[in-house]
Amino acid sequence: MKRLFVLLLCLMPLFAYAGEAKDIAADPVLEKRMIGLAEKLRCLVCQNESLASSHAELAEDLRREVREQMSKGKNDQEIIDYLVSKYGDFVLYEPPVKSYTLLLWFGPFALLLVAGGTLFFQLRKRRQSVPEATLTVEAQQRAAALLNNEKDI
Repeated sequence: MKRLFVLLLCLMPLFAYAGEAKDIAADPVLEKRMIGLAEKLRCLVCQNESLASSHAELAEDLRREVREQMSKGKNDQEIIDYLVSKYGDFVLYEPPVKSYTLLLWFGPFALLLVAGGTLFFQLRKRRQSVPEATLTVEAQQRAAALLNNEKDI
């Protein structure tokens, strides 16, 4: 009896490690297709994770909904169109280029160009405003004497 208790006590961490069963489709091909599509979709809760990698409850619900749509025979584009109509372009991990997403797509490049141009002109202006240092005859003679002393050492 004591050995059984010790054995169960030793196995306790294994039972604690067991996680919740994941929702998967009965068909492995359907599951692979769902994961491929879910990687193109954004989790609405996490925002920086794809729907495939998110552990949020809403993400699980959306994956379940995508599985149901696939089992009904809808193709990937029809499912994407359905989700976009329900949640907007935000559900897409790569939103399309539209008039209201131009800043999103091209804003970082424009900001980089502006920053690079500003840096270029500031460095050019600074170079022109700093006078070039000239040595007096006396300073040149002292420098030559110091250099000659180093050579002798």
